[in-house]
Amino acid sequence: MKKKNIDGSILTLWIMIAVVLIAMAILKPGTFYKMTNLRSMIFQFPEYGIMALGMMLAMISGGIDLSLVGIANLSGIVAAKIMIGMGGEPVSIAIGIMAALAVGAVCGCFNGFMIGYLKVPAMLVTLCGLQLYTGIGLGITTGPALTGLPDSYKYFANGSIGQIPVVLFIFIAVVAVIYFIMNFTVYGQQVRFMGSNDEAARYSGINNLKVTIMTYMISGILGSISGVLITSHFNSAKADYGSSYTLLTLLIVVLGGIHPDGGRGNVGGVVLSILLLQLVAQAFNILQIDPTGNMKTFVYGALLIIVLCANVLKGKKKKAKK
Repeated sequence: MKKKNIDGSILTLWIMIAVVLIAMAILKPGTFYKMTNLRSMIFQFPEYGIMALGMMLAMISGGIDLSLVGIANLSGIVAAKIMIGMGGEPVSIAIGIMAALAVGAVCGCFNGFMIGYLKVPAMLVTLCGLQLYTGIGLGITTGPALTGLPDSYKYFANGSIGQIPVVLFIFIAVVAVIYFIMNFTVYGQQVRFMGSNDEAARYSGINNLKVTIMTYMISGILGSISGVLITSHFNSAKADYGSSYTLLTLLIVVLGGIHPDGGRGNVGGVVLSILLLQLVAQAFNILQIDPTGNMKTFVYGALLIIVLCANVLKGKKKKAKK
């Protein structure tokens, strides 16, 4: 039954993507299907797409990670500080990126410890974490953006190999790693089992604390990768970049078939959801439906509520049938 539900959500996403593509082929084919527009879309979605994979892991485990934007910005700020301080290339860039990944891992481990050991609800821990990590970032920058990063650092988020943006290769590599972890490792099976029933997982011999800490550590690392891309994109670091990504990543994972109660969902659904929302956002821009971007935020919020309500109703129908 579970396999059928997952396939159904993926089929729905494919249909929605096809509808957007057909609609734009009718309305604005000359603009939407230009190579410049396709490249523009590719440059945009990896930043929040990689972050959404971190949210996916947390939700499959039965939790949530609302701190990802804070982790991303703090990681980017630390990387920027190191690069500006050291000055030399490419050593400063390599050390800065490694430091960013370390920051993400530490923040994730802290979240996981609070959730797994102290049993504080994940929503509270990560929401407080968002404020904590943002506050630390503000303390480091004292408000304004950090500028003066090495010019070659921009290549990660803005460079291309031929006509293909570098960020697409980074995104594909991250997706492949997470797909392998979730489908071909013992840890991946443990995360799903724990998300479905944490008590049964504990009685079956799974170390829930270890799995929880590892889950939020990986989520934090994914947040830090997003932070590196965001910092590279703007060639600066600031504590309030990507502030809309928290709502967006939540919408992506729920729309992608990740069950809010945990245990269910897959990487493929999340990737399709990322592509769908990017297509919708780009369609809005081309059709000039929402020049200010305010309607897009409203649509994302409304979609999230609709999908959550649909999931609840679907769950009630299943219980009624039983």
